[in-house]
Amino acid sequence: MPTPIPIQIVVEDELSDALIRRILKESHNTFAVGISYGKCGYVYIKEKVGAFNEAARGTPFLVLSDLEEAECAPTQMNEWLQIPKHHNLLFRIAVREIESWLLADRSGFAYFLNIRKELIPENVDGINNPKQLVISLARRSRKRTLREAIVPIPDSTARVGPDYNGQLSLFVFNTWNIVEAIKHSDSLRRAVNAINNFQPIWT
Repeated sequence: MPTPIPIQIVVEDELSDALIRRILKESHNTFAVGISYGKCGYVYIKEKVGAFNEAARGTPFLVLSDLEEAECAPTQMNEWLQIPKHHNLLFRIAVREIESWLLADRSGFAYFLNIRKELIPENVDGINNPKQLVISLARRSRKRTLREAIVPIPDSTARVGPDYNGQLSLFVFNTWNIVEAIKHSDSLRRAVNAINNFQPIWT
C-alpha cells in the first residue's frame, strides 16, 4: 500500500473545505489531510499564497480559490503568486465560484433540491454568478428545510441562508458525483487531473 501523501489545504470557506476533501478522498492518490487554513474569504489566500508556496518546500500544500476579479484562472494565479510555483504546491481556481463545481453534477444537484435538471446550464463554468443561481434554484425547491437553509432570510443583509454551507456540504459528502461533474466543468476536470497526477517530494 502506498504511503499517503501529507497535504495541507487552504480554502475560502467551509463549503470549499468539504468539496476539496471529497476530491482528495476520491483521488487516484492517497492523501493524509493535515491542517485546513483560511476559511475567511479570498483576501487571506491572496495575501498568504506566497508564504504557502514557500512552506510547500517542506510539505505539500493545496490552495483552492474562486475566480475573483481576473478574466481567467491563469491570470489570477500569476497576479497572486508572482514568483515561480514550487513543485509541491497545487494552486487551483474554481471558475467562477466553487458552487459551479457542485452544479456540475446536474442530475445530483437537481435531485438534491427536487427540481428539474434542465434548470441547470450544461456549461457551469460559464455561469456568471453560481452562488446566486444556487439560491434561485433553492427557492424553487419543494423541500422546505432546504429553502429555509439556503435562501437568505427576507429583509436580511445576509448573502446566503443560515445553513447554506452546512446543507451544501452534506450534498458534497453524500450525493455529489465527481465523474458526472467533470463532464460539465472544465476547471473541475483540470483540478481533479492535477490532484490525481500530483507527485510531490516531502521530508
